Amino acid sequence: MKFNRVMAGSLRDRQYELIVIGSGFGSCFFLEEALKHVSGRVLIIEWGDFHPWAWQIEHKASSLVAPETTFASLGASKKPWNTTIAMGGGLNCWFSQTPRFHPNDFKTQSLYGVGFDWPLSYEELEPYYCKAESIMSISGDPDMARVLPRSQPFPQPPHKGSSIDVLMKAAMPDQHFIMPTGRARVANGQRSVCCANATCNLCPVNAKFTAQNGFAELFSHPKVDVCLNAEVKTLEYQGSTVTGLTLMSEGKEYRVGGDQFVLGANAIQSPAILLRSDINDGDTGMGLHEQLGANVEVFLDGLGNFDGSTITTGLNYALYDGDFRRERSGCLVYFENRWPHGLRMDKDRWNQILPMMLTAEDLPDRKNRISIDPENGQAIVDYQGESEYGKIGLQHGLDQLENLLSPLPVESIQFRGWRLTESHVQGTLRMGHSKDGSVIDANMLHHRMRNLVIVGTATYPSCSPANPSLTAAALSIRAADRLYG
Repeated sequence: MKFNRVMAGSLRDRQYELIVIGSGFGSCFFLEEALKHVSGRVLIIEWGDFHPWAWQIEHKASSLVAPETTFASLGASKKPWNTTIAMGGGLNCWFSQTPRFHPNDFKTQSLYGVGFDWPLSYEELEPYYCKAESIMSISGDPDMARVLPRSQPFPQPPHKGSSIDVLMKAAMPDQHFIMPTGRARVANGQRSVCCANATCNLCPVNAKFTAQNGFAELFSHPKVDVCLNAEVKTLEYQGSTVTGLTLMSEGKEYRVGGDQFVLGANAIQSPAILLRSDINDGDTGMGLHEQLGANVEVFLDGLGNFDGSTITTGLNYALYDGDFRRERSGCLVYFENRWPHGLRMDKDRWNQILPMMLTAEDLPDRKNRISIDPENGQAIVDYQGESEYGKIGLQHGLDQLENLLSPLPVESIQFRGWRLTESHVQGTLRMGHSKDGSVIDANMLHHRMRNLVIVGTATYPSCSPANPSLTAAALSIRAADRLYG
């Protein structure tokens, strides 16, 4: 992929119309819209390097930077916080699962008295969901509109469900759907058809949407410069206006100026940059969270699996939403078309198993936070653990599986362990209304620094059980549209 790479040393005291910090989901989708409007030059600053798709497949990696080397941890928690420090960020290694958030995820405080309401509604975001799905050519089940209303059809038809999904959809047509995904069901000029070999983090056939096959024209745009292997340390500002930033590259510090700034590092590094800059308004750095998860394996009697066309075929919403969310979290149930626990050893029954995953929302807690080391400015993760609300909800989901799976010939249900992480780092720069502890407004603008847009999952006020990537993309498109439109 061609792009205009600039060295950090050449940026000294230059001025850009738009500077974008980080090159993952939030940044790319914001820039996709913003480039329709800017007239001057744009600079993307990425801490990591560029690794072509072929290199990633050969080396079985998306980055040379181990995420645990980019921050320190306090306390006894061994929870991993997975990020991708490389050009394209999480767009390199994501599994490309793209459900929308549920309409009620945006108003859990108003409806259920828990968490924070978002400063915008599902209805306000819905057109931008459609735009994000169009950009990524999302494959999806039209029946999902029964739970997640939509104004436009999915760009691609749904993947083929498994024999298990056929039975579940027949029994629960309003709650069981084929997973929407950025893994192509139909080949196009940039991507081939999903091969369903369950190595989505490093897709061997280039079927999933990535920065390289989806945003090549963005990075190669004649107005765009890309500076790699450069870590942004601080933002400079006067009054309520960010005027420039300092970055480190190869042990040297440089300054570059800008008119408009977009902060899209990740939910650990973005707050760290603000804290190092003494921009610590509201709950900056607080509320780090992600979903809780559990693995299950179901043994079936006479029913085979693994005849679907992608890694995760089914998504079940029976345990997702309701007044129970006042007391415990909702759960989303994933039906897998892979065998993470191995194949069944019984004669002629090798595929009579159903691996499943359950995810539950957590309640963001201010005690789970990002701070900085006063000696060297490094980000510090202080994570005290998940909420009882989330734990109770996840356990309830596990307890309800026998009833949920009643349409299937279930022989036994085996618990296969708690999931250490969903690799969804969220919530440390939440959006909201001025003076409510939030950091940014509904348009993703910092409450005080009004030429600073913050994008990505760091901005989430609450934790949906669903994958967060599509929502991050939609929010970024909306933010750019509101800023420039």
